[in-house]
Amino acid sequence: MMKQTLNNIYSGLQDIFEVFTLELHRIFTDGGVMLIFFVATLLYPLIFGAIYKYELVRNLPVAVVDDSQSEPSRRFIRKMDATPEVNVDFCCRTLEEAEALMRQRKINGIVYFPKEYNNQLVIGEQARLCLFCDMSSFLYYRSVFTGASSVMLDEMKQIQLERYAMAGTTGAGAEEMITAIPYDDVKLFSPAGGFTSFLVPALLALVIHQTLFLGICILSGTIREEGQTVAVIPERLRNRSVYRVVIGRSIAYSMLYIPLVAIDLVLLPRVFGLPHIGRLGDLCLFLLPFLLATISFSMTVGAFVRERDTVVLTCIFFSVILLFLSGVVWPRSNMPAFWRFFSYLFPSTHGIQGFVRINSMGAELRQVRFEYLMLWIQAGTYFLTSCLLYRLFFLHERLKKSAKLTDII
Repeated sequence: MMKQTLNNIYSGLQDIFEVFTLELHRIFTDGGVMLIFFVATLLYPLIFGAIYKYELVRNLPVAVVDDSQSEPSRRFIRKMDATPEVNVDFCCRTLEEAEALMRQRKINGIVYFPKEYNNQLVIGEQARLCLFCDMSSFLYYRSVFTGASSVMLDEMKQIQLERYAMAGTTGAGAEEMITAIPYDDVKLFSPAGGFTSFLVPALLALVIHQTLFLGICILSGTIREEGQTVAVIPERLRNRSVYRVVIGRSIAYSMLYIPLVAIDLVLLPRVFGLPHIGRLGDLCLFLLPFLLATISFSMTVGAFVRERDTVVLTCIFFSVILLFLSGVVWPRSNMPAFWRFFSYLFPSTHGIQGFVRINSMGAELRQVRFEYLMLWIQAGTYFLTSCLLYRLFFLHERLKKSAKLTDII
């Protein structure tokens, strides 16, 4: 029995190695898959890092319309021009003139001071000013609004100090009355408060998921489209335990993607100065089930692909959806229950959540226990479904072959 067991193990390893070498040969002889696995996986993160190199949009041009023509309004304009977010490039006489500049794309915001602005401040009423922002880009709106808000807060403090001075309270006493509770504004996990640190880490993980998914599905579609089943999986292997075929293919993809994952998710965040405060050991332990779950998921879906070109359109269509389902762009707590549970089908959901928490927020592996366990569950579940679908596929091929022989006879 011992000898038979050893022979079975040796035979299984031989079969796995044969499938592994055949799969590597298919990958390196398919130009489209090579382009996706190696060029796209490395090029997309580099493009994202280069495009979003600067965290914030600075020095946006704005116009002011000052109908108040008072010292407080001119002081507000000078302070706003001094902020890093905006530059006051135009002083217009009417709103219509400023709107014309906005339509010509010469400015990204308008600040309007009504005539009664100074009078309201003098008599102690609430003064109003109007801010018009260019919403063609969220970053335009954010910069203009941030610059105006910071000046407004400083002006509010200055006005309060002046009113307390008129009432006879000056110095430290007035300061304490304005800020009764001192506080520090600390932006956790993104010191610059920028767009890059927020979005690019999630995109890096999604690139790994989508390129691996696309490449495996293209290879599976090629088998169906060109009838390469016998060349890819010899007849003698299809009559044995089908898990050997699945394991052999999985090892081939894993060996190719381990260095790619290390470059995209470990090296590039350090090269581009993205947050990377997590422990390297926890990150590596987490990325292992993410990679295995993505491979098993891709082979499961690939079993249904009949044409290699079809999956390209499907993958592109689902990329944005998966980004939203991950809970990075839109909070998962605000998602309807259906979409929240639907997102559990995709390894990218838990992979992006766990990667961002470990890499950008410094979480330990135990603090992403739910995502970690879900990835292992997905890896095991999709491995079993891959084996089942391969078994059904081989059985279908065998029945078709038998039917042809019967027709010939």
